[in-house]
Amino acid sequence: MTPTEPITASAAAAEQSGLHLAVLAASVRRDRISRTLGDWAAGRAAEVAGTVDLIDLAESELPDDGLLQPGGGPRSAIAHRIERADGYLVVTPEYNHSYPASLKRAIDWHYREWMFKPATVVSYGVHGGLLATEHLRGVLAELHVVTTRRGVGLRAPWNDVHDRGFDPPPGAGAALDQALGELVWWGEVLRAARRDRPFQP
Repeated sequence: MTPTEPITASAAAAEQSGLHLAVLAASVRRDRISRTLGDWAAGRAAEVAGTVDLIDLAESELPDDGLLQPGGGPRSAIAHRIERADGYLVVTPEYNHSYPASLKRAIDWHYREWMFKPATVVSYGVHGGLLATEHLRGVLAELHVVTTRRGVGLRAPWNDVHDRGFDPPPGAGAALDQALGELVWWGEVLRAARRDRPFQP
């Protein structure tokens, strides 16, 4: 493979590996498009993964923050869904040059569930939401999460949302597929490492 060739994974290979991916729809605002974009991303992910679980944070109740402790806290209602995933596809808007508080709460309420797994970010905003992605990289690294080099930045995607859902602009689907190929590769590598050479942080 040359350095210019994309990392890809066939649907057959991913199905055989049985990877379980979780897609997180991060926004909880009333008039949001996060769930619509999450549905689109989950649909694409289902083509390269054994199973896909869409976790909509607007439908996910977390314990009271007063109970939060370093390294997590009481087990949340979505902890088992985060824990069983081999990798994550995070669909997030950019709010004030970062990502929303709803996503930070979901991250902070879990600790070991995230560890030694890969994540790909699909960000969106007026300019593609890329600052949300960059802020997430540092936070996820603290949890031993490998953020893929490839990601997707959707510029003003609300202009492409219709009654039938999200109609991606040219190139967006291909960009997500390339990012998913990298996510699947890391997912397979890190799953084997967690099984065969577990690291004790």
